[in-house]
Amino acid sequence: MTAPDILKQYFGYDSFRPGQDELVRAILSGRDTLGIMPTGAGKSICYQVPAMLFPGLTLVISPLISLMKDQVGALVEAGVPAACINSAMSAEEFRDALYFAGRGQYKLLYVAPERLTAPSFLEFAKRVPISMVTVDEAHCISQWGQDFRPSYLKILDFLAELPERPLVSAFTATATAEVRDDIVQALGLHEPFIKTTGFDRPNLYFAVKQPTSKGMKLLQLLNERKDKSGIVYCSTRKNVEEICDLLLSRGLPATRYHAGLDPDERRENQDDFLYDRKTIMVATNAFGMGIDKSNVSFVIHYNMPKNMESYYQEAGRAGRDGQPADCILLYSGQDVRMTEFLIERSHEAEDETIDEATRQQLIARDRERLRQMTFYCTTTECLRHYILRYFGENSPLSCGHCSSCDTNFEEVDATMDARKILSCVYRLDERGRAFGKTVVSAILTGSKNEKITQFHLDTLSTYNIMPDSTAVYVRRLIDMLLERGYLIADPDRMNVLVLARTGNALMRGRGEFRVKLPKEKKPAAAKQYAALAEDVDEKLFDALRDVRTRLAARAGVPPYVIFSNATLADMAAKQPSSEFDLLSVRGVGDAKARRYGKEFLAAIQKYRDENLGK
Repeated sequence: MTAPDILKQYFGYDSFRPGQDELVRAILSGRDTLGIMPTGAGKSICYQVPAMLFPGLTLVISPLISLMKDQVGALVEAGVPAACINSAMSAEEFRDALYFAGRGQYKLLYVAPERLTAPSFLEFAKRVPISMVTVDEAHCISQWGQDFRPSYLKILDFLAELPERPLVSAFTATATAEVRDDIVQALGLHEPFIKTTGFDRPNLYFAVKQPTSKGMKLLQLLNERKDKSGIVYCSTRKNVEEICDLLLSRGLPATRYHAGLDPDERRENQDDFLYDRKTIMVATNAFGMGIDKSNVSFVIHYNMPKNMESYYQEAGRAGRDGQPADCILLYSGQDVRMTEFLIERSHEAEDETIDEATRQQLIARDRERLRQMTFYCTTTECLRHYILRYFGENSPLSCGHCSSCDTNFEEVDATMDARKILSCVYRLDERGRAFGKTVVSAILTGSKNEKITQFHLDTLSTYNIMPDSTAVYVRRLIDMLLERGYLIADPDRMNVLVLARTGNALMRGRGEFRVKLPKEKKPAAAKQYAALAEDVDEKLFDALRDVRTRLAARAGVPPYVIFSNATLADMAAKQPSSEFDLLSVRGVGDAKARRYGKEFLAAIQKYRDENLGK
């Protein structure tokens, strides 16, 4: 039989996808091989087909029990003789698996890397003809990869113990040039054939949003995707619990997954998601490696991941069926601080085999990757182009299929505003002070918050020198100054802002600072109301104003504290019919929607009932 025959008979495909054919031919020619293919591109086929044609056994080294079970289950269903060995098996099951493998009844045997150096397994491997060793999720072997696992370093020792070195193939979805080189070296690949099929997933739509309320934005996004299957990634177990409880309280079919759950509960929740009993999975990054659920139509990151590798791998779990899918990241400045903390903590309990110098290198690497991830969240350039450039792939400057490309930007000269920001950082340094972008933006916009008064920051010469700018706008400019190297966020001091040499030059009048900003600008309150007035029924607006007056009197606050006139005008124009719809009204956030929503919605419904057909 030929490779195409195997492909058709066992897997049901008439032809290989782009890149698969080359990798299969390289393996069948006896050449060590490294394949870098995006999630959903069909990496498994590349070693499973040759395994069926080789005379001996193919060992597949896989990092997760769930991944092994899923792949073996799929192979058995397809008629391919395969099995796995894992720590969840009994001693009897383990012996039976080795016995049948030794008798040639399996073509593929999946094992965890920790198993390789166990005496009983090593004895088995020395007496059984092994044609190929395949390393799945090969980035795990690299200290520079996002999922480094010291157990993967045992693979090279295992190969050295075998009486005859078999062919070695390795596969991963995400690998920078640095990681690719590390894989080749760590596995001792001999003049390997290396194939990168391209990282682009054209069916994925990428978007970054910076909402005032992440919870409400998430509810809105999920409400727009009813009956669709998707994953919501959170950075901590606590976030997973809180968000899952929020979704369940709103009647959404959600379940949860993180390492702190009982194994039986994790397994049950995973199955609920895989079998569409629950359509929304809220999870940490513990969920996903090797999960092959084809109908995931969206992946929402509630928190920013710590690096681009992790983000693209997790986002890539959407749209594996080739259908359009959304990859949405909800970003806030707090994400950066949280991720910085998680980076520091992750290296505190580092493997003892890692020396202090290497540990510091890894910390510096993670900080740089975090910086690149932050730039992705704040960039105005095409998101797809940013991602592909990060992985060393050329692409058009605009894809026309991401939130940046969908936003109408205009280039403006922000030199004077940039100099004001840089000057503020400089004046703080003169006083022996340093703060992050939140405090710096508060100083510049004239905030009276507690920290401003506590440290007498309102006495700075740069205090309130940007009174007409919003804090959001100032923070956006700070992000751009950081991205271009005019400012530095010091990771050893909670990311306080430090003036770079180029920033000092710009501050003193050398050079200009031009930026792209969304064309849509916030009009003044009067103008905003005037613009909406044409769409507003005066009778409804007055009714909403009466509701506001009543609520304000009850709460003992001025009416504008409840909602501004502009918010009431937008509410009257849009006429929301539910709390979800209410959240689309300018000036309505989570807390106020909960507190006041029912009475405003009732007034709108009454207006509709009384005026229908008039």
